[in-house]
Amino acid sequence: MNRRTVLRALGLSALGLGVGAAAVESGVALASVPEPPRVPRAVAHPRPVPHMVEAPTPLPPYFPKPQLDRIPIPGGAIHGLPGDGDLVAFTIDDGASSEVVGAYAEFARRSGMRLTFFVTAQYRSWTEHADALRPMVESGQIQMANHTYSHPDLLTVGDGRIREELERCGDFIRATFGVEAAPYFRPPYGTYDGRVLAAARSVGYPQAVHWYGSVGDSGPISDADMSMLIDRWFLPQHIVIGHANVATVLNHFDEIATTIRDRGLQPITLDDLFAR
Repeated sequence: MNRRTVLRALGLSALGLGVGAAAVESGVALASVPEPPRVPRAVAHPRPVPHMVEAPTPLPPYFPKPQLDRIPIPGGAIHGLPGDGDLVAFTIDDGASSEVVGAYAEFARRSGMRLTFFVTAQYRSWTEHADALRPMVESGQIQMANHTYSHPDLLTVGDGRIREELERCGDFIRATFGVEAAPYFRPPYGTYDGRVLAAARSVGYPQAVHWYGSVGDSGPISDADMSMLIDRWFLPQHIVIGHANVATVLNHFDEIATTIRDRGLQPITLDDLFAR
């Protein structure tokens, strides 16, 4: 074998064609030339075939219905739940985002979370998700309360407008969900005084409901800030406020449920505790 043939065979081997290819090319056996190690080729896995995604399973364990001795409604305004105990009331305002209202309905359905919605009736989200919410309203797991029809600052409007806002929202809740929102209302922005309370009382709303802790989502908020507020405020006998306005809370439903469970708290609606 001449020098040129040997060099050609070695070149083919170095290019990864293997000793067999070099031998065929040269017409001679090159047993003395070691074959390079074979590198396994990556296996291409087929893409999964799209399929229907099953609905999420309930978050274990499912929150039970509380067994409480009801107490009289305090009247006036409350900021937290009275007495010592392990109760927490998660209350949701507004409803500007139909996506968030629908997600809250699904969260309640799969977890058993008990919620009090303070409905701002001008938002279409409440009618768009009425069918999903209505069975839980009828069972008492979800309560509908009054947050006025169009969300004005009640300190800045006259008594007639206060009464109109509350009555119009109450009529909407009654027609849409078949329940009575009175006696509970939440003044928009949390602003009220004796005049506002008197005007509300005159149309059947003697109980203003404030809060003692917020998840901070009346407007945009980061996930990190919401997690911090969840940890800070979901505590015994607190009324915690959230809003169905921005999508951040969609990332935190399981965190809220886990925080409540880990702290041994029982979520309730206002009607679970107070006798009308």
